[in-house]
Amino acid sequence: MPAPRPASRVLSHLAVMVAISAVLGVVVAGLAIPFAGIVGIGARNIADTMDQLPAELETETLAQKTTILDASGGTLATLYDQNRVEVPLAQVSRKMVKAIVGVEDARYYEHGALDVRGTLRAFVTNQAEGGDVQGGSSITQQLVKQTLVTQAKTPEELKAATATTYARKLKELRYAVAMEQRHSKDWILERYLNIAYFGDGAYGVQAAAQHYFSVNASKLNMQQSALLAGLVKNPNGYDPTDNPERATERRNVVLGRLADLGVLNDKRTRRLQDKPLALKTQKTSNGCVFTAAPFFCDYVLRYLVTDPALGETKKERRSLLESGGLTIRTTLDQDYQSAADAAVSAHVYPTDQAIGGLAMVEPGTGQVRALAQSRPIGKGPGQTYLNYVVPQKYGDSGGFQPGSTFKVFVLAAAIEQGIPLNTQINSPQQIEVAQSSFRVCGGQSYQSTDTYPVGNSTGEGTFDLYTGTQKSVNTFYIQLAQRTGLCQPYQLAKKMGIQLTDKSREMVPSFPLGVADVSPLEMAEAYATFAARGQHCASRPVTSIEDANGNVLKEYPAKCRQVLKTSTADAVNDILTGVIAPGGFAQNEALDSPAGGKTGTTQNGRSVWFVGYTPEMAAAAMIAGANQLGTPISLTGQFVGGQYISAASGSGYAGPIWGDAMKAIDDDLANTPFSSPDATVVNGVTISVPAVSGMSVEGARQVLEDAGFGVSYGGYVNSSYSSGTVAYSSPSGTAPSGSQITLYQSNGTPVPPPPPPSSNNGGGGGNGGGNGGGKNNKNGNGTGNGNGRR
Repeated sequence: MPAPRPASRVLSHLAVMVAISAVLGVVVAGLAIPFAGIVGIGARNIADTMDQLPAELETETLAQKTTILDASGGTLATLYDQNRVEVPLAQVSRKMVKAIVGVEDARYYEHGALDVRGTLRAFVTNQAEGGDVQGGSSITQQLVKQTLVTQAKTPEELKAATATTYARKLKELRYAVAMEQRHSKDWILERYLNIAYFGDGAYGVQAAAQHYFSVNASKLNMQQSALLAGLVKNPNGYDPTDNPERATERRNVVLGRLADLGVLNDKRTRRLQDKPLALKTQKTSNGCVFTAAPFFCDYVLRYLVTDPALGETKKERRSLLESGGLTIRTTLDQDYQSAADAAVSAHVYPTDQAIGGLAMVEPGTGQVRALAQSRPIGKGPGQTYLNYVVPQKYGDSGGFQPGSTFKVFVLAAAIEQGIPLNTQINSPQQIEVAQSSFRVCGGQSYQSTDTYPVGNSTGEGTFDLYTGTQKSVNTFYIQLAQRTGLCQPYQLAKKMGIQLTDKSREMVPSFPLGVADVSPLEMAEAYATFAARGQHCASRPVTSIEDANGNVLKEYPAKCRQVLKTSTADAVNDILTGVIAPGGFAQNEALDSPAGGKTGTTQNGRSVWFVGYTPEMAAAAMIAGANQLGTPISLTGQFVGGQYISAASGSGYAGPIWGDAMKAIDDDLANTPFSSPDATVVNGVTISVPAVSGMSVEGARQVLEDAGFGVSYGGYVNSSYSSGTVAYSSPSGTAPSGSQITLYQSNGTPVPPPPPPSSNNGGGGGNGGGNGGGKNNKNGNGTGNGNGRR
């Protein structure tokens, strides 16, 4: 027998009951009257305290699970602070309603905020057993307590919401009275079923039904309902995944209670009590880690956290994403993601001293279809939480040097400036150019007195824009950049999606050879601009967000604008198809669909690239040498994907990643041809060549460049013009705009007269001033050996 409780404490308990009776306007016969004289003052004080409490409890929106969907509507990931999906009472099984009401508050629909009968019964029991105040709370009172706990913002508020004191009980009671006055019984029960914790991370009846039985709350049977109803009292202690025996006992108690209430007959009760729990648990992952596309999922979240429309601060945006019950519709294609993952993992192993990555972007929409990298997400060997495939704004890497894949921006600028595709430039194996010979924005010379030495890995010769690009000739492109200037290629790269930020480090003479750091996603986005005939569309991983009620919260439409002439894009496409065509550097990656692309290799072999596209899909593949800390190192001399790299090259190592991924999805792509380039873009518009004979070489160069021609130097020749001046130019008269004009310098020695005509032939002729250039030939007349590693 427990020891008798002190009379003062009993009287205190009685005082509380009297106060409760007064507040509720309830006459409790046989309880308050005999002790009124003894405890009246205490009761009045308690009643006064009740009057001072706030009259209503404001209920906040419950935290709900957010779902991230792929492009076809399949679930990619779920996010939650509390794993909850709110459902209306009409979508909860009636068996579940009977079970929860039966075990928690059988007279729920018959009493007000306080079940006086149940409270008095608990009071008497507590006094007899010497325990603390417990039990007897109505569903409304329980809802108030759970609301205070859920909405507690500080440790102090949480402590107050769970304190085992009469002050807390009185506070809850006052709130419960107000809640019953403000809301219907069904509203309160619905809120209770959605706020309650059912154990093992499941909040609310819908999440619990899905978690334990893989059904919706509307489909719960009586056996399942009894188990869930029994969990609310002690969700951790009765957790069926950890304590199936105790969970079974508790379920059977609930079934027995329902039999006592007449909800079930004895025979059915015994049959249900004999059944196993029959769990069919469904784990719900929280976050991106265990998804099919963890780095794409990570990109989605970082993309949305930067959107001010979702909240004033990043903290508010994250809170909305984790607890707003949103539906986020993304652009991910699971088939494309599988192809990307397989291609990257086949060529770069997780524990290699290298990082492999691939990004796919749809031309004309900017929709990101897949992101893959060789190091999977996690903490183990060869794993990482760092996202290397996206721009630094949304990821964890400053990017990697793209090598010769940047030459396309100079190529596009040259075509935009009217330089014909058949323009030929003599490109030696090695050249050294003055850095001041490059123009930057405003037409100013690049500020440097240094020279820039450049060499080829692809041989030397005379190349046009076709062969100079397809063979990736460095000395060709440095000279082409001298003509275009650095400003327009730099600005085009930015307009096409490359996130350049530091002109002093990026707008430099080596710009065409890819010294800026970029991500695969940026490069895929940029090349997608060519595929879309000059229309750039910003990359986007999300198409729309819906709130918990299915209303569209925000849409993310395509953001596109024309940044290149269609004729320019058509010309670039015509040139880059030669890289994948027979004889091109990446001929092994040829698809059934028309495709173009460009290789890239940094000079020190720290990264290799292949960026290619069809009219329907652009993809950028990259391998960058890096240790487990991400520090750039050379690929040369390492084993990557089981292969020893003796000489790093974009075509040899990045190209196969691109090819494997694109071949896997090729059947899903429309076999759309590229548009042929305009003839005037290939051959240029014929214009007059200014007469420059007798001028100084620099004066003649300036005149010709101002007229839109490129200028090269042909050396000394015999001429009657003063020594050191221009003897003649070739071609002269007329030539295509933007074409190359060669200047020949006089040595001051007159040309000897021709010999007298022979009696055996009929004519003589002068020694003409040079040839007029060859006809257009896509293959050019370059003499490079084509064995380069670009």
